[in-house]
Amino acid sequence: MNILIVADPLESFKIVKDTTFSMMRELQRRGHSVAACEPQHLQWQSGQPVTAQVRRLTLTGDATDWFTITEEARAPLHAFDAVLMRKDPPFDSEFFYATHLLEQAEREGARVFNSPRALRDHPEKLALMEFAAFAPPTLVTRSADAVRAFHAEHHDIILKPLDGMGGMGIFRVGPDAMNLGSIIETLNQGGATSVMVQRYLPEIIDGDKRLLVIGGKAAPYCLARIPQGTEVRGNLAAGGKGVARALTDSDRAIAEAIGPQLAARGLLLVGLDVIGDKVTEVNVTSPTCFQEIQQQTGFDVPAMFVDALEEALR
Repeated sequence: MNILIVADPLESFKIVKDTTFSMMRELQRRGHSVAACEPQHLQWQSGQPVTAQVRRLTLTGDATDWFTITEEARAPLHAFDAVLMRKDPPFDSEFFYATHLLEQAEREGARVFNSPRALRDHPEKLALMEFAAFAPPTLVTRSADAVRAFHAEHHDIILKPLDGMGGMGIFRVGPDAMNLGSIIETLNQGGATSVMVQRYLPEIIDGDKRLLVIGGKAAPYCLARIPQGTEVRGNLAAGGKGVARALTDSDRAIAEAIGPQLAARGLLLVGLDVIGDKVTEVNVTSPTCFQEIQQQTGFDVPAMFVDALEEALR
C-alpha cells in the first residue's frame, strides 16, 4: 500500500517515543510505501483535486538521521491508498481548515483516518458529553458563578481549558478554594472562553490511564501516567511516569461500550483517558503511547494498528 501521513514536521519527532514514527516503522516493515506532509502543505484549487507537497520516505534505522527522502513532489491525496491524519493538537483554526481539505479529498476518493468529519464532531474534551454515564461530575461553562457553584457542591475540583493538550492549563482547587477566583479569571477570560470543570478523582495517584481503542477494539494494555511529587497532572508532557498495565474489567467494559460506537463513525484510533473507573477525556486527534506500552509489555501496538488499517482498506 501507498500511505500518506499528515503530521508535524518530521524533524521534530522524538522517535524513541513517537507513536506516528512507530506506525511508519511497522508500515515499512510490511513493505508499504510511506510518505509524509504537514497540514500547511495541503492545497485545493477549483477544477483540481486536493493535493499536498509530499516527501516519500525510507526509514534508516538510525537513531539520529532516521529517515531519508527518496522523492519530493506535489501529489493528489486520492492517489494514496490511505491518508493518516496525525497532526498533534491543539485543534485550532488551521487544524479545522485541514479537516475540510481532507474531507474534500474524501469526496474525490481518498480514504482518510481518522475521518475528518469525525475529528470535527468529537473535540477531545467535549466528546465526553455523549458518554456522561462513564464520566465524573463535569461542567462546561463560560460562567464564573457556575464554576463557583460547582466547587461549592464538589469541594475539590479540576479546571482545564477546552483546547489544552499535554496537561497544559490544568488546575486543582481544593476545599479551601485557594486561588479559585484567579484561576477562573485566567481560564475564563471574563466569560470569553469556555472552561471544563470536573470533580477531582483521588484515584489519580494510581495513574491517569490511556486506553487505546483500535478499530473498535481495546488494546490489552493501557499506560497509567502517574503524577510525580506534588504534581496533580499525570500527563507525560508534564513529567508523569508512564507504567504499562493490563486492562482491568472496568477498563474493558468502558472500551467495549464506547469503542465500537466511535469506530463506526470513522475513528480508527481513539485514546480514552480513564482515572479509576471514570472517563475524563476522549482523544481522537493524535492518540499516543504505542511505544511505551510495547516496550514495557512486548505487546505490538503498532502491529495491531496496521492490522486494523489494512482491514479497513479491504
